Amino acid sequence: MIKPIYLIIIFFIGLFLISCKFEKNKIQGFERFKIDKNLNKNDTFNILSKLPELKLYNSEKIESMTRTAYIIQTSSYSAGSYGSQQASFKDYKCKADYEQDTLKVLLNNNNGYFGNGILIKVFNNQFLIKDINSKTLRGEMKFINSSLIYQKLILNKFKFQKGDSIYGSIRYETKIDSSVIKHFQGYFRTKIK
Repeated sequence: MIKPIYLIIIFFIGLFLISCKFEKNKIQGFERFKIDKNLNKNDTFNILSKLPELKLYNSEKIESMTRTAYIIQTSSYSAGSYGSQQASFKDYKCKADYEQDTLKVLLNNNNGYFGNGILIKVFNNQFLIKDINSKTLRGEMKFINSSLIYQKLILNKFKFQKGDSIYGSIRYETKIDSSVIKHFQGYFRTKIK
């Protein structure tokens, strides 16, 4: 017969292992996304369907005839004795690829030389956001470390396949380095490739 002390020890070890796994997911930034099947009826998408897609540099190949994203990014940073400063960007485009079991949504404003934005990886009803490093060579994509403040992702469905249309809403706030706070919010839509 198993002594009660052993059961208590096994219980606490199991509890410890479960909490470690939960903490690991929390640290890495995994979170469940929300579903809104009527998201495509949002007025923003109606407006986007009437606007031409952005052309961010002359030799860029336009993949969509209509605008794929309306995202506003505001970055706040400390300018020393000048106080805090802000910079805003709103020239974002959306692309989505589906590889194996992962949907990758790229919200970027790459102009052929540098870009700014995020990559959202969606898998197992969860998502992870990575910040794109603007200090890269042409054609490269690197990511920078950041400290998550807040994130919320809403998609129009939870199962994806190539050729599907995807609609989404994002609200994301993070701290980059020790002085820059990036606030990223808006809507996006595209076809999954």
